[in-house]
Amino acid sequence: MSELRFDITTREWVIIATERGRRPNEFSARKRMRNTPRESCPFCPGHEHEAPAELYREPQTGAWSVRVVPNKFPTLSPGPIQPPCATPSSGGMFFRQAGVGHHEIIIESPEHSARIATMSSEAVAAMLCAYRSRYQALRHNPAARLIIIFKNCGEQAGTSLSHPHSQLIATPIVPLWIQTKHAVARQYWDQHQRCLYCDLLEAESAQKERIIFDTEHFGVFHPFASRLPFETWIMPKRHAPSFGGLQDDEVVDLAKVIRATFRMLGRALGQFPYNYVLHSAPAWEEDRRFYLWHLEILPRLTTIAGFEMGSRIFINTASPEETAAFLRQLISPDDLD
Repeated sequence: MSELRFDITTREWVIIATERGRRPNEFSARKRMRNTPRESCPFCPGHEHEAPAELYREPQTGAWSVRVVPNKFPTLSPGPIQPPCATPSSGGMFFRQAGVGHHEIIIESPEHSARIATMSSEAVAAMLCAYRSRYQALRHNPAARLIIIFKNCGEQAGTSLSHPHSQLIATPIVPLWIQTKHAVARQYWDQHQRCLYCDLLEAESAQKERIIFDTEHFGVFHPFASRLPFETWIMPKRHAPSFGGLQDDEVVDLAKVIRATFRMLGRALGQFPYNYVLHSAPAWEEDRRFYLWHLEILPRLTTIAGFEMGSRIFINTASPEETAAFLRQLISPDDLD
């Protein structure tokens, strides 16, 4: 099992997951994403037996459109939670905790070469329903204080299998950076009795420079302090701290919004590597009003180098005003059909 280790110099946690070193693409200077053919792809129909027992399937009988299975090489694994403890004779410097949590794979489509931009809105909606179902299933688990749903697409973004899939990791701790985000939002609420993120979306909509498009339920924009070129946020207009509270009509709209956004980014950037991350309030703060769940799309067009690693200050070589204006020109009338 992996373990969590506490960095006493930064108050941040690190996961030591040696089991993941068994993945065939790990630690090689020549590592490449595996473009596995359909015949041997463990995520394709007919190979269901190669994965651990599934946690979710839609539909439940017959041919599936989306499946969720435990990760075969998990970062964190289910088990009893133990409090952090100091290594003997460490002088209180070295704290560790068992790597308890959950790590799941959301297989987004039975189609080996499917991509969000080319999937039907119904297929994207089925993927989002799987996200919501697994989020709701874990939200009261003691080992799931924070639930992160994310996708790595492309070799530069860290994926190892080309079949379309997302991941869910639930952690027993809330990392310092997430604590900081929530503390800032909580302080804003205490001062203004309004949600920081709702006000941010309203301000972006009023200024219009970085808004790409919006719908009844969602706004899509490039944030003012974008860290990466073409960084894109999708934010709900209805105040909701937790993604688990996503309503059915919002699922339908969000599926169209995500597909349209990736179509536009694809027209601008071609087949680009990216990560996306779905941010939601920690499990015990879902009912508090200071936070707003949202989705961040992070194209991996540049390399994070020494200055960014050392200072945690990102250098963005593209103005979000210019990238948003460029994408607005690429909207097609049928993108939201």
